[in-house]
Amino acid sequence: MNQTSDHEPMFAALCTELGICLHAKGQAKVAAALPNGLDAAVKAVFEAEGIDLLNATGDLKRQVRDCLKSNLPA
Repeated sequence: MNQTSDHEPMFAALCTELGICLHAKGQAKVAAALPNGLDAAVKAVFEAEGIDLLNATGDLKRQVRDCLKSNLPA
């Protein structure tokens, strides 16, 4: 499996739970950011979705981080 397909359940959860449905290019950026930590991956999600990280609510940042964390591939 390639890196993006390994993370498919995580991206599906982001889409269904939070309404953040990333395109393939955005998914690749998030998958590439994951080795740098969850905070880097959250930043990549916001960038891929076009959400201003600095003006996003703390609640949304937490929700994205928690969703990524609970759906990381084994």
